Amino acid sequence: MKRNIVIAVVTAAALVGGGTATALAVSGDDDRGASVARAEARAGDDDGRDDDRDDRNEDRDDRDDRGEDRSDDRGDDRDERAVSGDVTAAEALAAALKHTPGTAVAAELDDGAWEVDVLGDDDGRHSVRVDPGSGKVLGASADDEDDAREVRAALKGSSVTAGEAARAAAGKGVVTSVELDDDDRGWEAETRASGGGERDWRVDLGSGKVTADRDDSDDD
Repeated sequence: MKRNIVIAVVTAAALVGGGTATALAVSGDDDRGASVARAEARAGDDDGRDDDRDDRNEDRDDRDDRGEDRSDDRGDDRDERAVSGDVTAAEALAAALKHTPGTAVAAELDDGAWEVDVLGDDDGRHSVRVDPGSGKVLGASADDEDDAREVRAALKGSSVTAGEAARAAAGKGVVTSVELDDDDRGWEAETRASGGGERDWRVDLGSGKVTADRDDSDDD
């Protein structure tokens, strides 16, 4: 009898202990599941935040690209307006020389204004900006080019100035630039037609004769 009672007590204890162990195991599994769920939720939130940051970065890149495009368009518009302005290349050259005496060796329509290079009497190089609408000199600055000797050698014996070359090339279209080519001893001029097409020309230093630039002709 006592033996049966002992066995019953041991069995009951085992059942109670097993039940407790099982309960603890189940409870442990629930805790781990909750932890995993919380970790996954945090990972999802992080992914969402990363996606939002990527979208914001892409939006900023798009705005930057649009800003650059608008800046380029504004520069083109300024040059277009300058081309159709009242001041020609020859007149811009004359205005620059009146402001800074010397020998004009180049003129170019750049960023909405005429930029004229003048070799001064002291052999210093100067850059003079001229408004294409009014002909007013906007400013002048020293240039660090050190080619006075080569320029004077190229112009030696010539009778056609930069202004005269610009006027000669104007018969081919609106002159947007003229510059001295001291290697081939001649003036190079670029013109733009009303439709927007550009052509390059050469103006002889002695005769002022205008001919199509060889490289430009080859491209055609």
